[in-house]
Amino acid sequence: MAETRRTASAPVASVAYVLKGYPRISELFIASEIYRLEQGGLPIRVFVITQEEEGFRHPVVDRIKTRPVYLPPTTSVSAVPLRRWLRRHFPDFLPALRRTFRRRPLGVLRAARAALAQSIRARRSFLSPPRKVYAKEFLQAVALASAVLDAPDVRHLHAHFCHGATTVTWLASLIVGRSFSFTAHAKDIYTPSLNPAGLLERKLRAARFAVTCTETNRAYLQARAGRTPVFCVYHGLNADFADLLRPQIDDPPRADEDVLRVVGVGRVVRKKGFDVLVDACAALIARGVAVEATIIGEPGDLSADVIERIHRHGVNQHVRVSDAMPQSALLGEYQRATVFCLPCRISADGDRDGIPNVLVEAMAAGLPVVTTNVSGIPELVADGVTGLIVPPDDPIRTADALLRLHRDRGLARRLAAAGQALVASRFDGDRLIDELQALFAEVA
Repeated sequence: MAETRRTASAPVASVAYVLKGYPRISELFIASEIYRLEQGGLPIRVFVITQEEEGFRHPVVDRIKTRPVYLPPTTSVSAVPLRRWLRRHFPDFLPALRRTFRRRPLGVLRAARAALAQSIRARRSFLSPPRKVYAKEFLQAVALASAVLDAPDVRHLHAHFCHGATTVTWLASLIVGRSFSFTAHAKDIYTPSLNPAGLLERKLRAARFAVTCTETNRAYLQARAGRTPVFCVYHGLNADFADLLRPQIDDPPRADEDVLRVVGVGRVVRKKGFDVLVDACAALIARGVAVEATIIGEPGDLSADVIERIHRHGVNQHVRVSDAMPQSALLGEYQRATVFCLPCRISADGDRDGIPNVLVEAMAAGLPVVTTNVSGIPELVADGVTGLIVPPDDPIRTADALLRLHRDRGLARRLAAAGQALVASRFDGDRLIDELQALFAEVA
């Protein structure tokens, strides 16, 4: 009987999610993951490094029970001397530093030593000063550790993206003595400047396990992880989009089949290849094809180039750029389109996509897709089976593929149906979350 009372009074073990920003419009997959884990019975706490303003919130965010805890806000440390940055921000972290040092003095010293060592290893040259960013991340780790120590139910820490958020989580785990893991995605894996001087390998080997969203990523990370296991868990269709699709029995008719309606979705950054899409649409218009194209997504480093290309080609009446929109509006865009196009590429700095979540959405909505064979995309799109694959940076081949689907409606329907069936069988987010739930059950 006494044993039963102790079990009943003990706090339920939970997992602390550590995120760079939350909620983010472009990271709906993270909010869906947290929501589904909660629905599966796993208590989650959310700790956020940076508080950001968003234009709108996805509905799933309001269905998440846990409320985020935000660390003290900071400014960038890269553009100012470290002394000036510390003068401005150190007082905000001092209370947490005092509390944490009293409770975990050796842990604080371990984390400080690791941060200092990394700041020296990551110097740009032998004579360069230590990298300042690790002083900032050490203080953020102290603040996170202080919050975790005040939450005795937290048994395990988990970060998303394997650069800044995972560095803070790793240092915090050294302080509090609890295990950690992380999910790696795309740019954070393949851009060396984000994890310089062997930092990615160091965090992999310190982690209890790592997760990533493609088998391609998994093989890359496992080769660097030593004995730490790396698991591939696909994101799957997000919760909001899955809910929107459930009431539909039949696919809605595609209006005005004489017009080729192309939609592309994603942040307007170089790896998405929207400049190639604009050039492909211009080539089709030059051939006399009636084209209407919409590029939907948050502005990014390619925005100015895309707008300039639209004006240079004189296709302003045919190609429009729209900001990010809620999932319900996005579904309407998919339903009005003939084809979805995302001509992804690998950027010069190594940045690339894993499996773009918007490809999964478009295929679930019954659209045929045209994309490239970059990174993990072939795990979703097989050429001529569940979509059409074109070479990166090839607007003519992209235009040919779009025109092929426009003219061959039977092919478009077959590819759309096969893509929809694949998403239903292999990218069901409600089923995939069980894999992540099982990993957390072992450590929490």
